[in-house]
Amino acid sequence: MQKVGYFKSIHVKIVFIYILLIIIAMQIIGLYFVKQLEKTLRENFQHAISDRVSLLEFSAREEILKIRSEGDETEEQSLRSILSGLDSDDIKEVRVIDARYQILATSDINNQAIVGQRSMDDIVRRSITAETAFDNIFLDSGKRIWILATPIISKGEVIGTLYIESNIENVFVQMNEINQILAGGTAVALAITIVLGILIAQTITRPISDMRKQAQAMAKGNFSRKVRVYGDDEIGQLAIAFNHLTNRLQEAQSTTEAERRKLASVLTNMTDGVIATDRKGRVILINDPALQFLRVPREMVLNRPIISVLGIDMAQSFEDLIHSKESMTLDFSTQERPFILRVNFSVIQKETGFVNGFIAVLHDNTEQEKIDMERREFVANVSHELRTPLTTMSSYLEALADGAWRDEEIAPSFLQVTQTETQRMIRLVNDLLQLSKMDSRDYELNRDVVNFNQFFNRIIDRFELSKSQNVTFHRILPEVPYYVEIDTDKLTQVIDNIISNALKYSPDGGNIRFGIVVKDQELKVMISDDGMGIPSENVERIFDRFYRVDRARARSMGGTGLGLAIAREMIEAHGGSIWAESEEGQGTTVFFTLKIELDEEGEWD
Repeated sequence: MQKVGYFKSIHVKIVFIYILLIIIAMQIIGLYFVKQLEKTLRENFQHAISDRVSLLEFSAREEILKIRSEGDETEEQSLRSILSGLDSDDIKEVRVIDARYQILATSDINNQAIVGQRSMDDIVRRSITAETAFDNIFLDSGKRIWILATPIISKGEVIGTLYIESNIENVFVQMNEINQILAGGTAVALAITIVLGILIAQTITRPISDMRKQAQAMAKGNFSRKVRVYGDDEIGQLAIAFNHLTNRLQEAQSTTEAERRKLASVLTNMTDGVIATDRKGRVILINDPALQFLRVPREMVLNRPIISVLGIDMAQSFEDLIHSKESMTLDFSTQERPFILRVNFSVIQKETGFVNGFIAVLHDNTEQEKIDMERREFVANVSHELRTPLTTMSSYLEALADGAWRDEEIAPSFLQVTQTETQRMIRLVNDLLQLSKMDSRDYELNRDVVNFNQFFNRIIDRFELSKSQNVTFHRILPEVPYYVEIDTDKLTQVIDNIISNALKYSPDGGNIRFGIVVKDQELKVMISDDGMGIPSENVERIFDRFYRVDRARARSMGGTGLGLAIAREMIEAHGGSIWAESEEGQGTTVFFTLKIELDEEGEWD
């Protein structure tokens, strides 16, 4: 957040407004005070002059109306004697003028030459004519002079006028001195006001500044600060409310953060992919499983339309997805591996129904599709395997029912075929039941620690004695005994299946090799033949249920296609693994491993 300049701060603004209000108030008060004081001083000055003029008027009127004898002073001398008694700094000059505008006397010694002359002052003429007093103020050499012309009336008749020039400048000098005192007082008052304003403003701005700092800290995610409460006024109540708001925001932030962590943890640890979009269908969130499913980096997905990310922009629009209520299957399979995704869509809506976003959940449906396909293939294979012997049995039984049973040569062979097919179906059903138990883990291994060398040799001996083909057995077995913990019945069945297959597909005069190799505390058993071999693309499939490389030959030999599937289940139940290596026309080698039992000292048992 940008720092507030000092002169833009609310603290300076409050102080400035406070000082401005004080200045305006003092100016208004000072202006009113000065005007009233000036008016009062002028009126007092004028009243003082007017009082003296009243006495002077009486004396002048007496002298003008006085009847003089030969020994008396002249009128001019008498009036001069009266005016000479005016010893004052306020009165500059007094003139006595008769009704004919002739100057009879003046108090100014230096201006005696005007005595006897006619007065040309307009104010004098107006006072005589209007029989009332007139005054005026004018400047003389930069000083204010107050002129007063008051008529001398005797028996209702104007017999003259008094013309007074008084020095009113002293009043304005006093006013200037008072203004200076007032200005000095105002300056001192302003200085005190500024100090008080700063202190008062701090009481207001300090909590506001604290709240501003707290708001900035909250914006950065720091909720540990608290605003100091300075009082119980409105600002104090605001600080209390702000602290309460901070606590509520901290709780909300903690809850939101916890929910965000939960959501992030859920999205991270989900095996399904999740894609979230905004209301326009652009991707705003995608978790790692979704990126792995789509095989794209995060930067290439964000802010792109979801229909483009899923590769359905040619067939679907975003509006179609919003209104779609069914899941969608996307096939990303390649020649190397199958890969099928099931996508479920969900719309995020506000209470008003406004679409606020979109969620797509991606689930790897490859295994499920594979299981469904295997199930369909399994049902088809079982049906096929059962249909052949049933069809054969039905045909022979119909022939017997039609009278073939009377033929002593044909009937036994028909019954033999029927019995063979029945046995074949029994073996098939038994193998299926055994696989079903192993799939559901509804069995227990009766383990015993046995000498595998002797165990393996006994099984080989049994086949070597009972074999009917011209096949040679070669044993590459170590002389050192190795002990393993196995279920002998189950493992006998495994080895029987492998050797039986080797004998079935070995040509006349072929060889079957048996070997044991020990590596990394594991016993690796090998059974190899010189048969027709298996194409490289089908080697991994020979352990699938009902799989046959040559179906016609395997069926004619009585195989059910489940022997190696059962062998794989049993070896894996013993904690080992089984696999085959083969080249077409070069024979097949089947390997499986078992864990070797060690004694307490870590030696071979």
